[in-house]
Amino acid sequence: MPAILRVGLSVPDTEAEGPGRRFAIWVQGCPLRCKGCCNPELFAFSGGIERATDDLAAEIANTPGIEGVSFLGGEPFSHVGAVLDVARRVRAGGLSIMIFTGFTLAELRARRRADIDELIALTDLLVDGRYRRDLPETRRRWIGSSNQIMHFLTDRYSATDPQFYRRNTVEIRLSRDGLLVNGWPGAADALATTLTTCTDDRMAGRPAAALRMNSTAHRPGPHATKGR
Repeated sequence: MPAILRVGLSVPDTEAEGPGRRFAIWVQGCPLRCKGCCNPELFAFSGGIERATDDLAAEIANTPGIEGVSFLGGEPFSHVGAVLDVARRVRAGGLSIMIFTGFTLAELRARRRADIDELIALTDLLVDGRYRRDLPETRRRWIGSSNQIMHFLTDRYSATDPQFYRRNTVEIRLSRDGLLVNGWPGAADALATTLTTCTDDRMAGRPAAALRMNSTAHRPGPHATKGR
C-alpha cells in the first residue's frame, strides 16, 4: 500500500538543491522551527498537498535526465514512513538520495527505529543539524550554517569533489501559475524582491501570491509569498 506524503513544494528538475540534476521535494511540517529558517511556511503540518507515494515515485521515475532526489522541508524525518516509501522506489530505479534534516545523525540513530535506520541506509548524502543563524556557512555549497555536517553515507559522492565547494546558485521558472525562484536564499530573496517590484503593475488583477520562491531547508532568509 502506498503512503501519503504532504508536500509543500516540488521542483522536478533543479541543479540548485544538491549535486547534479535533481527532483527536489519540500515536505510540509517541521517540529524544530529553527530561528531564521528560510522556510517558515513549511513549519505547520497542515497545508501543502497530499501525494500518494507511488504516484510521486512514478513522476520522479518519468523525469528525464535527473540523477537523484533531494528531500527538504519542513523536516523529512517527521514524515519518515512516506519519505521512506518514495526513497525505496526511486533508489530501486538507480537514483541517488539526499536529505536535509534539522536532527543530527546521532539523534536519529538514537531513536532505534527500523524505519529511520532504513531511510538512513538508503541515503547517499545527509545534511544534518539545526540551522544556526549566528553561524553562517561561507565555504561549503548547499549548507546553511557551519555547525551542520554533510555525511557521505555511500561512495556515490565524495567530499573532495569540487562541485561541493562551488558557488550556490539560483533558478527562475515561469509558468501559468506564476514565477518560482529556488536556490540559495540570500540571492533568491534579492532576486525575488527585484522581480516583484518590476512586475507589481503587471500582476494587478491576478490572485494574490502569484509569485513565490523556495530555497533549501534550514537555510537563512525569508520566503517571498507563496502562491505558485
